[in-house]
Amino acid sequence: MKLAKSGNSQDIFVGIDGSWFPLREISGYEDLTRIGDVVADRRFGDLEAQVRGQAARSDGPDLSDAATIVDGDADVWGAGLNYRRHSDDLETEQPGSGPGSYLRPTSCLIGNGGTIRLPKQSRRVTAEAELGLVVGTRCKDVPRDAWRSVIAGVTAVLDMTAEDAIRQNPRYIPWAKGFDTFCSIGPALVTLDEFPGDSLDGIRISTVKNGEVIAAATPRDMKYDLGYLVEYFTMGRTLAPGTVICTGTPGAVPISPGDTVRATVEGVGTLTHPVG
Repeated sequence: MKLAKSGNSQDIFVGIDGSWFPLREISGYEDLTRIGDVVADRRFGDLEAQVRGQAARSDGPDLSDAATIVDGDADVWGAGLNYRRHSDDLETEQPGSGPGSYLRPTSCLIGNGGTIRLPKQSRRVTAEAELGLVVGTRCKDVPRDAWRSVIAGVTAVLDMTAEDAIRQNPRYIPWAKGFDTFCSIGPALVTLDEFPGDSLDGIRISTVKNGEVIAAATPRDMKYDLGYLVEYFTMGRTLAPGTVICTGTPGAVPISPGDTVRATVEGVGTLTHPVG
């Protein structure tokens, strides 16, 4: 099952087997406008049953300009340097006691297809494709081997960084990632049941610029696996439903005005953005 938001109305749509259904037409869900409320405590199991009882439809959101799936009050956490290639991009070693990490403002989010605006405060901005995990259960101190019990689904992420700031001082990470238009998350959330067992470990995550694949890898190439990341980000803190954990990039690419950059996550979705 998929969840997506219309770019115009911000209405939530539910996608099953290629057909889309407005959430506001599903009994018991008419008043829900936040992704976090839809996925909270896995209530989407009942939602899927109801949707499958509806007549087939296809008039869903245009995913090429879908709104971000992130709620305006949700937290977006990120893991840095989780792939060797990205560590090499920055000419630095991967951290040995846990991933680099940051919390970013939702003011930097844009919908799919939106223009990335390069800030005058940076001379080198990079774009990075990532896999995102969306929390579905309010949780804290989750054991590594229980990570799937609190994750509702996965999504694609395109993350921008003012890389020159990071090279100057690694402590600037939140500042370097917080500019307007510096993050896209979507265009849809795909529920975790679509990836049984360890199948998620084999999906391909690709950073693409102007049609060229710059870097690609699978979660098997992560230094800190998905279970470790959920354990790490929930240690001593409570994550609410709708929280997104960005799991690191296989590689970054510098972007300039006129470029088109994509984040493609196999079986999940593609984000495409012009650079202005």
